Amino acid sequence: MSWFTTKKRLTISNQPEQTPQTIEQALENCMRSSDFEHVQVTTPYKNIWVSYFSTLIDKNRLHDDIIEKIQTHQFHSPEDLRTFIPLSSSKITTDASELANALMLGHVCVQLEESNVLCLLIDINKDDDRPITTPEVEFSVIGPKESFVEGIDTNINLIRKRIPIPELKIEEFRIGSLSRTRVCVLYIDSIANDENVNTMIERVSNIQFDQINDSSYINQMIEDKTYSPFPQFIDTERPDRVAALLAEGKVIVLADGSPQAFSGPTTLVEFFSAFEDYFLAWHIATAFRLIRLFAVWFSIFATPLYVAVLTYHAEIIPQALLATLIVSRSAIPFPPIIEAVFLELTIELLREAGARLPTKIGQTIGIVGGIVIGTAAVEAGLTSNVLLIIVALAALGSFTTPVYRMGNTIRLIRFPFMLTAQLLGLVGLAILFNFMLVHLLTITSLGRPYLAPLYPTRLADFKDAFFRLPISMQSKRPIHLQTKNDTRFSKRKAKEKKDIDEGI
Repeated sequence: MSWFTTKKRLTISNQPEQTPQTIEQALENCMRSSDFEHVQVTTPYKNIWVSYFSTLIDKNRLHDDIIEKIQTHQFHSPEDLRTFIPLSSSKITTDASELANALMLGHVCVQLEESNVLCLLIDINKDDDRPITTPEVEFSVIGPKESFVEGIDTNINLIRKRIPIPELKIEEFRIGSLSRTRVCVLYIDSIANDENVNTMIERVSNIQFDQINDSSYINQMIEDKTYSPFPQFIDTERPDRVAALLAEGKVIVLADGSPQAFSGPTTLVEFFSAFEDYFLAWHIATAFRLIRLFAVWFSIFATPLYVAVLTYHAEIIPQALLATLIVSRSAIPFPPIIEAVFLELTIELLREAGARLPTKIGQTIGIVGGIVIGTAAVEAGLTSNVLLIIVALAALGSFTTPVYRMGNTIRLIRFPFMLTAQLLGLVGLAILFNFMLVHLLTITSLGRPYLAPLYPTRLADFKDAFFRLPISMQSKRPIHLQTKNDTRFSKRKAKEKKDIDEGI
């Protein structure tokens, strides 16, 4: 680096670090870091001072786009220098706080004199985003194979490619007193409800926290009911799904460093709709969606019903099945609740072990562990083979939930239902179900009803709730979103299918 003739360290005081009041103090605070460079560049006309964090900038761009221009052009002010540098993301400032923040975000500070308060800030942030890959959580056989990455600019680019209109608006914030994470709120101005947009922007901008590592932090902080186990925003890693949600009139939040976006407002039934449903024929998509809904109900109530019936209501078991259950439980020394909790906890342990271990080992643990432990538990007389089948099917049912957060909720709420079944039988299950229903009725997402279109009833929205009707019948946007423009396309024109010779 021959163009650096001298390197000067500023005097570092032992006083606590405070908000910089001057340019010199701002640079002095930065000099406490070993990766900060404050160097003098020698030119035929003037000696220039350049300051930057070496770990945050692209050194090739520093040399090719900045140092080379400084050495080959004559200039008398930062404004002159700015005209020679082929980078649009530059600005001149005298604000020490702005200088300190810019340096931490990958900017280079250029001063004509070391004591000059006029600084030229040039953004040459190092871009080390990983390449775009296929979705891992929301994988689909049919449809696009792109997923978000950790870089927010890349993610916005993926969205804008799918919605290339000026009405797509982006509001940017810096959240976190330590992390200063870039957070963006996206919406289509001509479609999204202003109340939804303003509510989301207000909640995001008012977050008080020191570090935001992922969009999940924001998700938890701005929910309407923080203490509810039910998620109130939908997470997604798919740019195509985000584009579809924006077109519906929803509001999206992206955070730098997170490969996930989340949207709102949302409803309960949306958590059981896979985005791949829209790539399949509507008959098939509807069948799959109904299977998912049945699987979720089975996952929640199968084991609690087993406990309740065997504990309090054996008379409702058919005679043909009663003999099988008696033989199955004849050697079991525990009541149904004990063997049910034992098996459910075993399934959860295997699931957690498989998720936390490396991929290849995790798959082995999940398969081999389930077979070995299940077989050993039945042979040892710790549990019945009938309950083993029920618990295994219930675990499979919970896996059918397309949204990971809702899948975790389904796993959790099975245990209160099992305990209630042990205490009060079927009556207890009915009581707890009513409590859960009342809780769901009180939940809102950005102030919108969580149980829509069930409550309040919106028959028009059933076309894409429990069923997925043909696209030609979905000419209107969801009513509960209260969008500015509720028409997606002309239903009459969509049904017209003229042949090429009919227009002649």
